[in-house]
Amino acid sequence: MASNIGKIEVEVEVQSGADKFWNGIRDSTNLFPKAFPKQYKSIEVVEGDDKSVGSVRLIKYAEGSPLVTYSKEKIESVDDANRTLVYSVIDGETLKYYKSFKGSLSVTPKGDGSLVKWCCEFERSSDEIPEPQIIKDFAVKNFKDLDAYLIGA
Repeated sequence: MASNIGKIEVEVEVQSGADKFWNGIRDSTNLFPKAFPKQYKSIEVVEGDDKSVGSVRLIKYAEGSPLVTYSKEKIESVDDANRTLVYSVIDGETLKYYKSFKGSLSVTPKGDGSLVKWCCEFERSSDEIPEPQIIKDFAVKNFKDLDAYLIGA
């Protein structure tokens, strides 16, 4: 039997400076539904202040989103000085496919822009469930879209 525990990592170079991009990520509750209405219907804070460990957000995805209509994410750790964030999915359709799903994100300066690293660790609910490639692709698209939005803002 194959191990159902896996990890996917991706790095995306963006043109926005690290602080600007990080601030966009940290303001995603307000920013994403406005900037990306085709992906996000709404994001609301259901516990905490949206910035600190333990805060929980309910993310409702736009119509036609593949696999999931909503998810709840909880901030596990955050370090604004080093621009790193770790979150876990605690509710939503993602957990039908994965027993656990934890994402981590870091933004580091690179030249005039920055390097965004995203990683997810997951445990599939069964051997038939594929790696979450679609989630990785969605993350990459989000980073590129956010970068374009911030450059134009």
